[in-house]
Amino acid sequence: MMTILTKTKWAGVALATVVIMPSLAKAAEPYKDASLPVEKRGDDLLSRMTLEEKVAQMRIFHRVKGIDSGENGEMVLSDDVKGRLKYGIAGVKNPGEPDSPEQAAKLTNELQKYIIEQSRLDIPAMFVCEAYNGVDAHGNTRFMRPMNMAATWNVELVNRIWGVTGREARLRGFHMCHSPESDIMRDPRFGRMSEAFSEDTWLTTEMVVAAVKGVQGGYDGTGVNSTHIGAVAKHFAGYGQVQGGRNFASIQISERDLIDQIFPPFKAAVQRAHAFGIMASHGDLNGVASHGNPWLLTEILRKQWGFKGYVVSDSNDIARLHDFMKVAESHQDAVEMALKAGMDIDLYSDLAYIYLADMAKNNPSLVEYIDRSVSNVLRTKFKLGLFENPYTNVEETKKEVRSEASQAVALEADLESAILLENKKNALPLNAEKVKTVALLGPLLYDDTQKFFEQVTGDSVKYISEQGFDLTDKKRGAPSLMPRDEKKIAALVEKAKVADVTVLFLGGDEYTAKEAYFNSGYGDRESIDPVGPQDELIERVKALGKPVIVVLKHRRTLSINVISEQADAILDCWDLSEFGDIAVAKILFGKVSPSGKLPVTVPRSIGQIPFHYSQKEINFKKDYLFQKDGPLYPFGHGLSYGEFTYSEPKLSAKEMAKDGTLTVSVDVTNAGKMAAKEAVQMYVKDLIGSVSRPNMELKGFEKIELKPGETKTVAFTITPEILTFTGLEMKPVLEAGDYEVMVGTSSAKYKKAAFRLK
Repeated sequence: MMTILTKTKWAGVALATVVIMPSLAKAAEPYKDASLPVEKRGDDLLSRMTLEEKVAQMRIFHRVKGIDSGENGEMVLSDDVKGRLKYGIAGVKNPGEPDSPEQAAKLTNELQKYIIEQSRLDIPAMFVCEAYNGVDAHGNTRFMRPMNMAATWNVELVNRIWGVTGREARLRGFHMCHSPESDIMRDPRFGRMSEAFSEDTWLTTEMVVAAVKGVQGGYDGTGVNSTHIGAVAKHFAGYGQVQGGRNFASIQISERDLIDQIFPPFKAAVQRAHAFGIMASHGDLNGVASHGNPWLLTEILRKQWGFKGYVVSDSNDIARLHDFMKVAESHQDAVEMALKAGMDIDLYSDLAYIYLADMAKNNPSLVEYIDRSVSNVLRTKFKLGLFENPYTNVEETKKEVRSEASQAVALEADLESAILLENKKNALPLNAEKVKTVALLGPLLYDDTQKFFEQVTGDSVKYISEQGFDLTDKKRGAPSLMPRDEKKIAALVEKAKVADVTVLFLGGDEYTAKEAYFNSGYGDRESIDPVGPQDELIERVKALGKPVIVVLKHRRTLSINVISEQADAILDCWDLSEFGDIAVAKILFGKVSPSGKLPVTVPRSIGQIPFHYSQKEINFKKDYLFQKDGPLYPFGHGLSYGEFTYSEPKLSAKEMAKDGTLTVSVDVTNAGKMAAKEAVQMYVKDLIGSVSRPNMELKGFEKIELKPGETKTVAFTITPEILTFTGLEMKPVLEAGDYEVMVGTSSAKYKKAAFRLK
């Protein structure tokens, strides 16, 4: 049976001024006094709660259990949902997800009112979303994916993207997001590659900090209790290192690499950005299941890093300590293992913390751990301002979600993230006055691509558009590749014959790289070669003797050897926003210079794994038989319509004290004819270490814009922290000796200077 709650006149803006006023009797309760410290409010509220009410604050369920909008916009709750809310709830995932932003705001207001009124202690709920490319709900501004964001190498811009995301989320009625993905991503077999920022620790760390601070209300975080939302950094830890690139697989990382390479983005999310939440990893970590790992979730996260937020499980993963990981004898054993390890909230499962109240009655020693977790949840709710401001303003939702300003940020980010991999004989930019007919062809061409190109070039260019063929059958769970169709390939070649220039849209669709779901979904691949007849298509079009430009769209790194050889120019776009093809057209026709840089290394073959640029120096001694040495494109690579020249790096001193700093500066000049942006990169190499050291490591970057003929000086500061690593005794060490610093346009093109740490 479904219960319908009739829509009433309180829904909307007036709600915040009417229903949140406490009764006079309850006003004296300390936990409702916003002037008191959060800890004191939490302790008071915790002391008033029953065991069942406490455990309810340790569970989140999904809206699909029965939270919907009726035909007239009224909230409809299933009996299942009403039962789940009997004692309150920590939160609900994605309420109003399929609705318009305005309707979602109304729904979440009604749902919050219901939850507060059902709660004996008036405890509000957190409404939670996903937000890796904007708020993952109907009607919000859709941004590019995190891998694109890192490709901008623009921290301030990424901060603004996530600022818009946090604002739009709060206006829908959300309070937390299970984002950003903070792991290092080095295996393109993994279908979720584009959900993370990069292969590099430094670049990922800076992007994670920008994202968390943005979504939580700016660098000062002042908006999180009213205008923005809290961030949950995930998946802690090492999730991007799953063996074989297969979702749910085991994770094997040396302790040294874990500390020096994998932990820093999470540590920065906690200590620099003050993330409100952490999500544990699906997998194990060197044999210990992450959801039952007290060293990871308590010793490292809380005792060493000082984390004060809550830890939430990934989907159903507490119960899976028994069902899947096979490290607990029963679901009850899994519950106790996770609880004691430091898991505060059970996401989705009806086979885990649902047992906790009865377990604690039989084993009172568990109450101590329950109180610990509930305190973390309540602290978060107080910091979010939910007791004072549990509702959203529907009128503001109408005005601000998908505003022109927000959409402009999405387009700006697209323009800065596109990477010009190749530009043979200056094939780009195209001249709209000379190029009369352009063919837009290929499997990654969208229905509205031509329309966007016409917006950029007007009537000066005639377009011929045809997708030709699909790569997959687009089945969500287990897609299949489409068979080769000679007629469709030949038809594309015929269209290319009548064009002056052909732009081929190649790469991979959303089905060739995606999350592999637990039971029925596949998304990882054993190969990273482009699927289908894409290589054949470009060879046949190139044989026509006319310029061929490739626009590469994808969600995993692809080994594009044939495309690289055949194309006159390649614009690597990864997965842009809803305005992506406008950005593509602007770049191809020279309205804007491309300025994206690769956030990952592009290999020639999957057999080169591991292929990230920052491997240990000894890994680069030998390459493989019958294959060219090195990557196809190096980390940090990206061409421009500008022409940047670098001076020799200047050091403030030749020696650096262990407690001092050193500055390296370089003059960058745009010797070209077009204004352009450049991501200046600084790498450091420890020449001799007590343990084998990386070949080089990114330790700083800055994006600048230069007019033709303009020169700017870019300076980086080298600190002791930059040079510290985990030594022989597994402790942080700062070792005296010789270092190289490299400043340039990529990890393969730079100028060097040397200094000595005394």
